[in-house]
Amino acid sequence: MIWLLRVGFALVIATMLAVTVRASLLESIVAIPPAVTGDPWFQATMFDAYFGFLTFFVWVAYKERSMISRFVWLVAILLLGNMAMATYALIQLFRVPANASIRDVLVRKAEA
Repeated sequence: MIWLLRVGFALVIATMLAVTVRASLLESIVAIPPAVTGDPWFQATMFDAYFGFLTFFVWVAYKERSMISRFVWLVAILLLGNMAMATYALIQLFRVPANASIRDVLVRKAEA
């Protein structure tokens, strides 16, 4: 299961990098026309995405012990979205052996 998750999150990063680079080469993000940004579905999608980012960050804040680390991950998630989230997930997945349980990934380790 851990191996499958590693592959899945690596695909997320690769895909997001590809579509982001392509979009960046075609048009600047600041050039999005008001017709798009004013569209109710665009706005709903943005709220949905950022609430998803904040929901994921709750897990990050639980896992990370340092306030600095929490802050850095919050900024990364808010600026990079799914690329940062997949990176965090991969870091957690590579900290456990391939035969570990999902619990080992999700739950914070006890302090030694």
